[in-house]
Amino acid sequence: MTGQKALWTPSEDFKTKQPLTLFMQWCGDRLGRSFADYDDFHRWSVEDRAAFWSAVWDYCEVIGEKGGLALSDGDDMLKARFFPEARLNFAENLLAHAGEGDALIFRGENKVADRWSWSRLTATVSRLQQALSAMGIGEGDRVAAMMPNMPETVALMLAVTSLGAIWSSCSPDFGDQGVLDRFGQIEPKLFVACDGYWYNGKRQDVSDKIVAVAAKLDVPVLVVPYAGDTAALIERLPDGRSFEQFITDFSVKDIEYRRLPFSHPIYILFSSGTTGVPKCIVHSAGGTLLQHLKEHRFHCGLEAGERLFYFTTCGWMMWNWLVSGLACGATLCLYDGSPFYPDGNVLFDYAATEKFAIFGTSAKYIDAVRKGGLVPKSSHDLSSLRLMTSTGSPLSPEGFSFVYEGIKDDIQLASISGGTDIVSCFVLGNPLKPVWRGEIQGPGLGLAVEVWDDDGKPVRGEKGELICAKAFPSMPVMFWNDPDGAKYRAAYFERFDNTWCHGDFAEWTEHDGIVIHGRSDATLNPGGVRIGTAEIYNQVEKLDEVVEAICIGQDWDDDVRVILFVRLAPGLSLTEELDKKIKTQIRTGASPRHVPAKIIQVDDIPRTKSGKIVELAVREVVHGRPVKNREALANPEALALFADLPQLRS
Repeated sequence: MTGQKALWTPSEDFKTKQPLTLFMQWCGDRLGRSFADYDDFHRWSVEDRAAFWSAVWDYCEVIGEKGGLALSDGDDMLKARFFPEARLNFAENLLAHAGEGDALIFRGENKVADRWSWSRLTATVSRLQQALSAMGIGEGDRVAAMMPNMPETVALMLAVTSLGAIWSSCSPDFGDQGVLDRFGQIEPKLFVACDGYWYNGKRQDVSDKIVAVAAKLDVPVLVVPYAGDTAALIERLPDGRSFEQFITDFSVKDIEYRRLPFSHPIYILFSSGTTGVPKCIVHSAGGTLLQHLKEHRFHCGLEAGERLFYFTTCGWMMWNWLVSGLACGATLCLYDGSPFYPDGNVLFDYAATEKFAIFGTSAKYIDAVRKGGLVPKSSHDLSSLRLMTSTGSPLSPEGFSFVYEGIKDDIQLASISGGTDIVSCFVLGNPLKPVWRGEIQGPGLGLAVEVWDDDGKPVRGEKGELICAKAFPSMPVMFWNDPDGAKYRAAYFERFDNTWCHGDFAEWTEHDGIVIHGRSDATLNPGGVRIGTAEIYNQVEKLDEVVEAICIGQDWDDDVRVILFVRLAPGLSLTEELDKKIKTQIRTGASPRHVPAKIIQVDDIPRTKSGKIVELAVREVVHGRPVKNREALANPEALALFADLPQLRS
């Protein structure tokens, strides 16, 4: 909006010291030119992707053999290959640092605390690598883990990828069918699980689930002690062993890193699976490493020794993003459990104690802190905190304002957006530009991000599809069990020829920032006008009476009408007065077209394990169609609240 004031503007001194500024200068010296500003640098990074990504490799001192060719078939998104002659090992790059300084700090609610030095991490990876190798795990084999976000999980991933094997993980709160829907597809050679976990102060027993999953997968099980009875669980498993038993016969020695092609797989991630069996998305060692180094070093300004935190489970791609911080020499601050136990201060207590430099979380968490009346700015010493990142869903303008009013006023706030599909971000923070209320700062370096209309034409100042017009390193290698690539092509390339269509409904702003209006497959079309669900949520979330909302389009009278479901604050009911207040807020804050035809109160809203509300699943239930994969949801029982509602029959 014209005339508004930026929430944060970097000082000239701040900009001068940024790794991004130093990298721009380094690239300019290498090329014999200078870059006027970030936008000029971004244009070059897209126009000459071979030179740009080669510069990222060299500047970040990637360990491996780069080869002579940085990009082949660069004009064809499906044939393009980055560094086709290169060889590297992902784990080798993450374990390049050594010594007794902190590599990992862990909190499991208020039940468990631990601290791992680089030496301890490297030693544990060494013993794990030997144990995995002894059981025959090697290049291309899969290891599947149902684990909390704890140090042993990081060590296991590093040991697996050091061998050229492939890591895949989910969180222990998945149901047994949800675990099997994922891991059953990839046929792992080893299943790793914890013996229990803590959530909201309570011990959660997972032994029955592990026994059931292990029986179906029919593979050895490695049990990591955390919150249960390891010995009792192992007795129930035909081929089970504890973490200590697994490595007891192996002493520490130098890790043997197997350097493999740039495109060699390291991760299998899964789509949310709310409309069918999850897609198995395979990511490469080189693409993941380079993209994360770029995002951490330049977009986040991450330096060796800084403390990096992201509130995430092992079932969300932000865990994979977090652990790559080791490649910068950062200390990872891990947390597992409820972010509101014993109260809403727990993560800010952690941030103050350990002096986080970067605090990563979700838009829903920021909104919950705001509505909970917490003011960390007044209650905690957050002097070390310089960057807060938010993802998972679009951060509302009120969320932006609250970060500065309630958390810290001299902080860079980076709303970021990308996804599991690219294990990274298309649009994210930029330490050289101001932060504007409600806006993501801009596109990532090396990414040809545009917004297109239905005819495939670039648009500015109006809503359209978020696309990437040129190939980039962190595109998936493939989908598992998709031999001819048909599922892969259908997922991203059917809408526009030779163009990645991400499925986000987006809009450029006058500041060259971007606003994500929601998933385009959940876009509402009343009267043929496209409306992003986030536009409605941004208005509803301003009201203290509304805790959470979900919006869908209901097929009605040869058109689509907008239906808004709201979960209200305790003790409130949806009166005519509140109904009118909500509609007035939406009408004045968005437009008359955004006003829902019906507002309906519900007791709960279904969400995925990573906290994303599931508009498509609710839409299916409202229309009487089956939801194909309820196991993907954290609270599948909530779907019943939307079935056969009398309010939707008229």
